Amino acid sequence: MSTSNPNTSAGSKSRRDFLKFSGRLAAASALAGVAVNQSRAAANSTIKLALVGCGGRGTGAVADAFSTKGGPVKLHAMADLFENRLKSSLSNLTKGYKDKVDVPPERQFVGFDGYKKAIDSLGPGDVVLLTTHAAFRPMQFEYAVKKGVNVFAEKSFATDAPQVRRWLKAAELSKQKNLKVGVGFMWRHSKARQEVIRRIHDGVIGDVHTLRIYRVHGPVHCPPLPKNANELIFQIQHPNSFTWVSSGFFIDWHCHNIDVACWAKGAWPVSAQGMGGRCYEQAGNQFDHYTVEYTFADGTKLLAFSRHMNGCWNTYTDYAHGSKGSAVIMSSLGDPKPKIYKSHNMVKKELVWEYGQPDPNPYHAEWQVLVDAIRQNKPHNEARRAGEAEVVALMGRMAAHTGQYITWDQALNSNFQFVKDIDNITFETPAPIKAGPNGIYAAPQPGITKEV
Repeated sequence: MSTSNPNTSAGSKSRRDFLKFSGRLAAASALAGVAVNQSRAAANSTIKLALVGCGGRGTGAVADAFSTKGGPVKLHAMADLFENRLKSSLSNLTKGYKDKVDVPPERQFVGFDGYKKAIDSLGPGDVVLLTTHAAFRPMQFEYAVKKGVNVFAEKSFATDAPQVRRWLKAAELSKQKNLKVGVGFMWRHSKARQEVIRRIHDGVIGDVHTLRIYRVHGPVHCPPLPKNANELIFQIQHPNSFTWVSSGFFIDWHCHNIDVACWAKGAWPVSAQGMGGRCYEQAGNQFDHYTVEYTFADGTKLLAFSRHMNGCWNTYTDYAHGSKGSAVIMSSLGDPKPKIYKSHNMVKKELVWEYGQPDPNPYHAEWQVLVDAIRQNKPHNEARRAGEAEVVALMGRMAAHTGQYITWDQALNSNFQFVKDIDNITFETPAPIKAGPNGIYAAPQPGITKEV
């Protein structure tokens, strides 16, 4: 994939053999005769935002949207499951951006149906920010597309195969409606990463045969379930510890690295095998470490390492190896500092190129691209690529949890589903999984656990 057009799906040629679902999706969407949506905003008119999901990610995304140039952007509506989170987010945003926030009580929506009311308050040219947990993302994206509203969706995008198919179907419709869709893969808008990946695609390190990605750092602990607690609320409030809520931290935290590695390769993997385990009970219902080996159609490999424990070696890095050398795609989260070497010894004397300057803020850059596309009515839709990256991440999690060798087709076409009717969930709905008598949740058991 060329970095000159970061909105195009990577590796379209090499995907043709295994993305057979795409034609069926287009047909299933019943798109014939769909009117093109007028999703643009006049050059200097106000773009209104509706925030759905008022946690840290959502609050930060609104602040990023406020950084854009070219015309006014205002927060118009907010929705969350919990009033205290909505009020806290609104207070923080008002303190920092008082002139950009206009959310009176009648546009503050609390509850499972709040997202609909927030989206309904918008018009053509406006944007809904979908920043809840992944369990609710496809449902909310589908509704926004139905209403003809532009979307910014945070990662991750689905928790299981039926939900990722729902996302992809809505992605096809959003493209037909000419909606502008940005997703939370901001690294695609990182100038530093664009530069190193452009050189990789130009053959500077030769044919890419191995990629290594690491996200190994401290954990987010999940306490035991308190006695007499509403178990559904408890799980929603500890999302990264529960696979059904957030897709689990292998996907929710590691999908950035997976997406960038596949961008560097210019293809999506066709299969995965992996393993993991749990050393500590504070990981909810998942492992606290994962290792996944992905295989591309040409037989080359992507190795993904995800560990979340205290007192261990930490790194947050991405690497590529080719027939003529190697590359550092990211050396740290704060500043990627990409480099290229003429061998696989990443030492100074082997260095042939480095970016050598601070990376412009990619969180701001992704929003500027989205807002410019709306104001200028330019094509911009990252939804399908996000769904395809989600399939890759699902492959890895499925392989590690089940102990099975998982193919792309298995990951995409599985009928396994965590929640059968997410559209009608309420606070009275029984939790999808149950804690043991000690308040601790069981970890997956490879060879027994089913996710396919």
